[in-house]
Amino acid sequence: DDLKSHPDVVAALERRGYDDLTFISSVTLPLGNFGIPEEQGRRIGHVVFMDYRGEQMGWHREIAGLVAVVDLNSKEIIRIDDEVAVPAPEVSMNYDRATIGPAREVPGPLFVQQPNGPGFKVDGHFVEWQNWRFHVKPDVRLGMIISSVTYQDGDDTRSVLYQGNLSEIFVPYMDPEIGWYNKNYIDSGEYSDGGLIKPMMANVDCPPHTHYLDAIFGNSQGRPFQQSRMIGIFEREPGDPSWRHYKGPDEGGPDGRKKRDLVVRCAAVLANYDYIFDWIFQQDGSIVVRIGATGMVAVKQVAETTVDQSINGDPSAYGRMVDERVVGVNHDHFFNFRIDLDVDGAENSLSIDKLRVQRLPEDHPRRSVWTAQSHVAQTESQAKMNINLEKPAMWRFTSSDRKSKVGYPTSYRIKPGMTGAPLFSDDDFPRLRAGFIDHHLWVTPYEPDELYAAGEFPTLSTPGMGLPAWTKEDRTIADTDIVAWYTMGMHHVVRAEDWPVMPVAWHSFEIRPFDFFDQNPALDLPE
Repeated sequence: DDLKSHPDVVAALERRGYDDLTFISSVTLPLGNFGIPEEQGRRIGHVVFMDYRGEQMGWHREIAGLVAVVDLNSKEIIRIDDEVAVPAPEVSMNYDRATIGPAREVPGPLFVQQPNGPGFKVDGHFVEWQNWRFHVKPDVRLGMIISSVTYQDGDDTRSVLYQGNLSEIFVPYMDPEIGWYNKNYIDSGEYSDGGLIKPMMANVDCPPHTHYLDAIFGNSQGRPFQQSRMIGIFEREPGDPSWRHYKGPDEGGPDGRKKRDLVVRCAAVLANYDYIFDWIFQQDGSIVVRIGATGMVAVKQVAETTVDQSINGDPSAYGRMVDERVVGVNHDHFFNFRIDLDVDGAENSLSIDKLRVQRLPEDHPRRSVWTAQSHVAQTESQAKMNINLEKPAMWRFTSSDRKSKVGYPTSYRIKPGMTGAPLFSDDDFPRLRAGFIDHHLWVTPYEPDELYAAGEFPTLSTPGMGLPAWTKEDRTIADTDIVAWYTMGMHHVVRAEDWPVMPVAWHSFEIRPFDFFDQNPALDLPE
């Protein structure tokens, strides 16, 4: 509020038509480190101004082209950046029933009931479901942590995962203008004060038969407070087969089994964005990790009302118009997961199976086939992997102590889903601060203090913290206790259908058994 009386700020707001500043609010954020000399060694805050008048949801009312850079310790105003003024959009981004109108008719109510109770047991924070057993707990910075995961294989309790969790989120915006170039959020490390996840909305986030876990978090003053419904656990039958085969009458007829999953879910809220995190335990020994992005996209004010106008340049240069005078800015979402696999014991290795073309002899009817060429990564540098569809590879984490009945080391594979790679120059400061995005896969030896991919304290951090710093030692990772770090990326070009609140966009990867079992472990599912 002191800034609103600064003559340069007053003049800038008056130039934009704001004479009464009563309802103009300010928001201060630590938006990174750009190597600017006057900002080094200081606790820097970037202050933007919001006009919420007449709005429940005011994310589209950030006043364009005006940012104050301040020293939060000395209260010094370092500079005020003031660029082109544009009029505030007149459209609303409210989506309440009064604004949207009557709800559509959805005929045929759908009910899921479990008259005999859930098919899983919860004892404190331990969960047992069919052959799976694991521990789940809420975490103020990481959302939730899955640990001590085992699979009951007959009489044998086999270890799969020591600990798995989100490690970091990085959301950089792709607009060079004042007020936007500095938006690059290392969300989990910078903005988890009070808890990364928030209470689940019953019957919206999860079905009615969900079992919920509460949490006790600490606030910014260190005082504990309790939150209800922080993690939801429920079974579902998605309507898919676990396996099937259509056999002819002389072969015994068609056969198959329907699929049931156990979903462990939490939901993070980071200002305008909401994220849903699922760990889905499957009957075939796989674990699917899903992220659903929803909430409200970040938008900026422009002078233009349609894409055909060019008052201050091309309004679609760094995003797409979603409404009159409103542009959804291009941006990325990167998620890093720390996956401490213990495949049949703590001592594991990374086996990289490269799929390569093999040329066949000239007298062969075929000209080529592909083969899987396996090698074990010995050090951290050999385990920095990027997805390349023209040179595919599988990443398997093999046991040092156990083999399958035919002699292969038992293993679990990290199987990527749809993802993205960083589209930055190599010397761009946001990329340097979130160096974990340089590779889809990193592997490190287990160290109890190495928990966060961008470093323990990423606020205003210098480049190279976290995974880039740790792996410089190029430590040994063969036949030892190792940790995988998987990075998943989404490039988001905003569309009109993402406005004013976006439908959930899902991305996922799978932790999948590979020669861990001697046959399909879901063969025993009931008919």
